[in-house]
Amino acid sequence: MRSLFSVTLLLLLALTLAAEASRKAKNHKGGKHDKSRPASDCPPADTQYGKCVPEHGDCGDGLRDATCKDRTDKIHCKIPCNWKKDISDCKYKFGPWGSCDGASNTKSRSGTLKRALFNAECQATVKVSKPCSPKVKKAKGDKKSN
Repeated sequence: MRSLFSVTLLLLLALTLAAEASRKAKNHKGGKHDKSRPASDCPPADTQYGKCVPEHGDCGDGLRDATCKDRTDKIHCKIPCNWKKDISDCKYKFGPWGSCDGASNTKSRSGTLKRALFNAECQATVKVSKPCSPKVKKAKGDKKSN
């Protein structure tokens, strides 16, 4: 009976140690690893980042090179599917959309640089355009005519 108690106690201790080691192996974000940081010990300021290259198509999950000293790592990145590829690592503050240009059937707006991600080389201002909406909005107070 005494040996059964000792074996049970040892198993309980081993399970507790294994659970503690497993919990410590996970980081503070629920066990998800930070995929945007290189595995090296280089500070982010010394790391040169390449362009994010999507795995399929021209947007979605992809990989980028992170180079520091003589080491290059592939790190995960993501390109939003509704965004422009050439400015994807640059964050801009945009103004309102301009009026529709009848000749080109597009409207545009400009943005000023807020932040550059991954040491990206960004333009100070950018101009983006999109097709005009085919729907014509009615002013408030206008009634439908029958």
